[in-house]
Parts: sequence; structure tokens; C-alpha cells
Amino acid sequence: MTPDRNRVLVLGFGNPGRGDDALGPLLAEEIARRRLPGVDADATYELQIEDAVAVAAHDRVFFVDATVEGDHPFRFERVRPEPGIDFSSHGIGPGGVVDLAERHFESNAECWLLTVRGDDFGEFQEGLSARARVHFEAALAALLERLDPQSAGANGG
Repeated sequence: MTPDRNRVLVLGFGNPGRGDDALGPLLAEEIARRRLPGVDADATYELQIEDAVAVAAHDRVFFVDATVEGDHPFRFERVRPEPGIDFSSHGIGPGGVVDLAERHFESNAECWLLTVRGDDFGEFQEGLSARARVHFEAALAALLERLDPQSAGANGG
């Protein structure tokens, strides 16, 4: 790791104007607000091919997104490269970003996707539902534990 390289990136994505779809950006904004040493955080509407540059500049990356799938409040899963990105696409998934970072920027970042369960993705509404707020708090606590330098090695991401 080079001295000017940050250890971790938290990249939340989703549409804050669609209720619980804001879970990803809100988690990233909360991490940014805490100003944790060695941790960068950014929030975006959707992932773009340019995000590969940010991924390559970090050792570990946590993509954060809302989901309607499953009965768990949140889940961490390893992100593997997904080749074959259509460059005319508006947005791409975490696997596509990781693939671009590895192929074009020699990234070897350890990448994870944190999905947080939401219930209400209504159009043109801001704010989290009551259940999504509970899931937000649980996911935040788990993410903070993984970002803690003392526990990061023990958890393995």
C-alpha cells in the first residue's frame, strides 16, 4: 500500500427520491460524517464506469445498496469481477466496476456488496420506512465493525 492510498472506500448508491432506495447513499453519508481514519465514503445515484478509478485506489471497497430480496435486514457478499460491460450503459453493477478496475487499473481491492433490506420504494418520496430505518441501524453497526482497524483482520470482510 502506498502512503497516499486510502485503505477503504464505502460507495453507496441508490435514488434518494424513491424512499428506501436511499439506504445505500444514506449509509455512505453516515460513514463520511464520522470521518473514520483511512476510510473514504461517497454516495451516488448509480454506479458508473468512472467508479473503477476510485475502486483501484483502495485496498477494500464496500458497495452499499438497497434490496427488496430476502428476509434478512442486511447481507454482505463478496463481489467478483463481471466482464462484458456495455460501455453505452447508463450505470453498471458492482461486478462490472470491479472488472474494469482490475483490467484497466491493476486493482486488487477486496470488494464487498452490502445490501440492506428496504420495503417502500415508492416514486417521488424521500425518507426511509420504519423497518428500513431499523435495517439501516443494524447494517451501519455491522459495517462500522468491519471498518474498525482492530476487527477488520479478524472479520475478513
